[in-house]
Amino acid sequence: MGESSSDSQQVPDLIPASMIGDYAYCPRQCYIRWNEGEFAECSDASGSADDSGGSAASTDGRGRAVQLSAPGLGVACRINLIEDEGEGRDVMPVLIKKGEAAGISCEVYDSDRVQLCAQGLVLRENGFLCSAGLAYFSRSRRSVAVQFDGPLIQMTEEMIAGIRAMAEERKMPPPLVDSPKCNRCSFGGICLPDEVNLLREQRGCNSGTAAAGDRPQGQAKELRMLIASRDDRVPVYVLDQGSTVHKRGDCLEIRSRDGRAGSVRIIEISQLCLYGGVEISTPAVVELMQRGIPVLHFTHGGWFEGICLGHTSKNIDLRIRQFDCAGDRERSLALARGMISGKIRNCRILLRRNDEQIPGAVLERLAEYAGQAEAAESFEGLLGVEGAAAELYFSRLGCLLRSCDERLSFQGRNRRPPRDPVNAVLSYLYGILAKECFITLLAVGFEPYLGFYHQPRYGRPALALDLMEEFRPIIADSTAVSLFNNKELAVKDFVITEEGVMISPPAKRKVVAAYERRMDTKITHPLFGYKISYRRVLEVQSRLLGRALFGEIEGYPAFCTR
Repeated sequence: MGESSSDSQQVPDLIPASMIGDYAYCPRQCYIRWNEGEFAECSDASGSADDSGGSAASTDGRGRAVQLSAPGLGVACRINLIEDEGEGRDVMPVLIKKGEAAGISCEVYDSDRVQLCAQGLVLRENGFLCSAGLAYFSRSRRSVAVQFDGPLIQMTEEMIAGIRAMAEERKMPPPLVDSPKCNRCSFGGICLPDEVNLLREQRGCNSGTAAAGDRPQGQAKELRMLIASRDDRVPVYVLDQGSTVHKRGDCLEIRSRDGRAGSVRIIEISQLCLYGGVEISTPAVVELMQRGIPVLHFTHGGWFEGICLGHTSKNIDLRIRQFDCAGDRERSLALARGMISGKIRNCRILLRRNDEQIPGAVLERLAEYAGQAEAAESFEGLLGVEGAAAELYFSRLGCLLRSCDERLSFQGRNRRPPRDPVNAVLSYLYGILAKECFITLLAVGFEPYLGFYHQPRYGRPALALDLMEEFRPIIADSTAVSLFNNKELAVKDFVITEEGVMISPPAKRKVVAAYERRMDTKITHPLFGYKISYRRVLEVQSRLLGRALFGEIEGYPAFCTR
């Protein structure tokens, strides 16, 4: 009989044995991987031997792999077996590990022992005789026997019950505290254990935190460096009109209209950005979709138009929380206050650092606006504060430019179309930054079109615009100022007409290059103290926004430089 309620459908009938090992290693990692659909290969966590296609060390028995399920136990797995020479009913499951035996007395961690035991219990339910298993460590080429005794069987059954309770509750377990398991776990950038614990402590939200080596009260703690997402992959921009993109083996070949061609390995691409009249072949699109690499489309002028992507994040619980919050004006306003206050503070910091002649009254007024944003009682009031702060900020932004050419001056913000070179560059950079926030939010599991401050409008990625608010001054505006002050851009780089100003194709490449340099810049995180790139900061902020929606932390901590 099928399940009747939506909650019960969250609990699978058959749990993979590898999931039991993940839960024993870290319940939070297990939830992130299996409930939210995130994946990051982790060298310390129990390996997914259920999916292993390897074979164990040579033995006197016969080795084979079988796919079995045990409805009574509620577990399914793919098992590597070693059979005795008899009738083949006395067997041992083999868990193949990449590394070496653990440096503990039993040489096998509990996470691997319960995974092996679960496989053994599945074998028993299917009529096999099974009293022990083997953990085979590839690096040291050693096999360690694991006996399925009473305490281990009890531990395994408790883990299975814990997984079912976790799935039914649909609540992410709290992060471990000061656990050595986190040091090499590549889920750290998704889980954010130290970051969440620090914010919970700072905001007095400590209930329910898992204790794994709690430090004495009041003792300072240095946060561990995040294990970053793959920073060796880079965005690829195709700006030349009439260019074509094709798949050639493991590479993308980009050919311009005049016949010039270049190629880039697909494995090195994080995103493909196509501007204006650029064509891409179907095989190239399919290959990128299969690899989870987004293809982003822009107008010739730099407006972000849309995205082509394969399967998006499976984190449906996050999207449910997002929609619930977006429908609650009070909760949405609380998040919006933090975002706009952070934006105003970053505007103030950019002016304070770079405008030597700025009157103290301007800085004081911006600080007041930031405080008013934090205390705004309505969206209308918050919008008014943001507008007043933006007007004051842009009235001083031109003072940061050192060019003597009046044609490169900045008298205030204008757009659609921009009427001066500085505004043209700002608009172009805002389009790129909106794209960056869009794909970051998608990867984390959000719906980018539903925001908390920016209201839904057809075709407008409202949440991406929300996220980018605090980064406009410190990424886009800062990059624009640097381009002009470093004389990378001059009047000749723009097409100036009565209708507006456009950036020339060679200048667009300069703008994109400067933007990418800025995104790769390493800064010290103002809250967490470690070095991190701006590109990585966007992901961290997105994940912290998710933690706020789940109630793990109180409020959204905007990113404000010092």
